Amino acid sequence: MTRPQLRECPGCGLFQIVPAMAPGLRSNCTRCGTALRITRVDPLNRHLALTFAAMVLFVVVWMGMLMKVSAFGIVRETFLESGPRELVARGLWPIAIAVAFTTAYAPLGKFLATVYVLVGLKLRHPPPGIRDIFLLSRRLNTWCMLEVLLLGVFVAYTKLGDLVTIELGPAVYALGVLTVVWVWAEVAFDPQAVWEEIERRGLTHAPMPAEPPLAWKPGAMGCEGCGLVCVPAETEGHCPRCGSFVHERKPNSVSRTWALVLAAIVLYIPANVYPVLTVIQLGAGSPSTIMGGVEELLDSGMYPLAALVFFASILVPLFKLLGLGSMLGATQLGTPGGSAAILIRERTVLYHIVAWIGRWSMVDIFMESLLGALVQFGRAVTIEPGVGALAFCAVVFITIFAAETFDPRLMWDAAGRNPHRAPAPRPGGAALAPQPSAP
Repeated sequence: MTRPQLRECPGCGLFQIVPAMAPGLRSNCTRCGTALRITRVDPLNRHLALTFAAMVLFVVVWMGMLMKVSAFGIVRETFLESGPRELVARGLWPIAIAVAFTTAYAPLGKFLATVYVLVGLKLRHPPPGIRDIFLLSRRLNTWCMLEVLLLGVFVAYTKLGDLVTIELGPAVYALGVLTVVWVWAEVAFDPQAVWEEIERRGLTHAPMPAEPPLAWKPGAMGCEGCGLVCVPAETEGHCPRCGSFVHERKPNSVSRTWALVLAAIVLYIPANVYPVLTVIQLGAGSPSTIMGGVEELLDSGMYPLAALVFFASILVPLFKLLGLGSMLGATQLGTPGGSAAILIRERTVLYHIVAWIGRWSMVDIFMESLLGALVQFGRAVTIEPGVGALAFCAVVFITIFAAETFDPRLMWDAAGRNPHRAPAPRPGGAALAPQPSAP
């Protein structure tokens, strides 16, 4: 059984007590439904074992052959690192960095950091920096896109069927198993169990009370790093458990999110106007935009694949921009009246969807990286990534940053649903009167 603890909901800002929980239970916010904690059976040992398995598979993915393609008597073998190398050779090094980071460096850093922390907690004398390394491992989660890479490999394999003879290598099968193992590891994990073990071993940033406080005190805030409710004024602005700086709300959340959204809107236009891919056969070829690629798939009768590319590359970025704009509007205008809780609860759910779905737009980037590396047969047939891919990759990354920057609790503050905090001012200087928080 876990101990009861006071938590601030990261979705709406409501302070509430998460009760003592047995393994296999889930505690949701009583107001917005955001998950506050999900307990697992033996989460540390299971996560460690699955992470070790994932590391072995990860080595196979990056050391083994991905695909073998042949055309006009020429045979090419390619590895996952071939895509970033080809992008660098063509001057598209920003995309190469993005692909290498999301498919190699972020997952590798995540695996190594997790093993370091979980093995270190089993030692009699734990190694230094466990708190900071565990914080890093959790932040890398957003950028580990192995499951998106698997989908990109599938799309590239399907598109190559009409151009070359293709054979899958062991790395593809290892990537499929790795995706399953990694998702299983995340589902079986309880990050709060690690923080509790760090606390039990006395590895916290500052001394902790023997019993966690269950009553809210003026000035108390929830730590974004580990979830602990503390009064930062008592610990020089730091969380006493993980050492992170504690803020009542994410600093300059609205202005920073607006800046990122506007930048993404500007880049969304060239991402859809300029070519992202050019297929050259026998010295002739024409550039293809994202929508042009969808039309080509439709003409070839690949309707499911066309729908997938259209959804991931066109609808998802547009949905994220509209969703973030809607949430920013709710924050700045407020939602007064009896319907406020229902409307903002829906927008809170929308925020979680926006934060999760944006990564899947990288499918198109991964596909273009693989196609550019695989199909290089001189004047016979060649595939070249275009400059539109650079703008599209920037849109994906900027919208991910925008979702990370936005603080959904501000929507509830603006509607006056968090009486412990002054409501955000409305345009013209008027402020909404505080209302009691309702479940």
